[in-house]
Amino acid sequence: RINSNGTLDASFNPGTGADLFISSLVLQSDGKILICGYFNNYNGFYRKHIARVNTNGSLDTSFDPGTGVNAYINSLAIQPDGKILIGGDFTIYNGISRNYIARVNADGSLDTTFETGNGTNDCIYSIVLQSDNRIIIGGRFTSYNDTSINYIARLWKQ
Repeated sequence: RINSNGTLDASFNPGTGADLFISSLVLQSDGKILICGYFNNYNGFYRKHIARVNTNGSLDTSFDPGTGVNAYINSLAIQPDGKILIGGDFTIYNGISRNYIARVNADGSLDTTFETGNGTNDCIYSIVLQSDNRIIIGGRFTSYNDTSINYIARLWKQ
């Protein structure tokens, strides 16, 4: 974390941090930070490609994704209800099939009420939440739930 004058914020100490790259991060309203990418551990704790960091840089252990995803996460977005949308190159979240998109509860567990059918047929690189709570996704896909659509789609309200 960097101070407004460009110097490193010494009060933010991630320890060893992520063991591989972070592709995206989102600041929650409580100051905690959601991170995703291609890491397996954060500060020595197993967190497969997704974690939440406290305001001081330490891992928030109350956010537990279990076994996480089977491939990297590129993008995340927080919905007004605190649920977290994730998109990437994964097909499994904590042992449950999810094709490239999923929604996670505030505690890190999979939100099984978010049904995407077959999802996309390839990787999602970006997720944006519109003001009307519709979801925009962009990526390498050419279909969503078996409907032909190239690289960008707008999903229903969830």
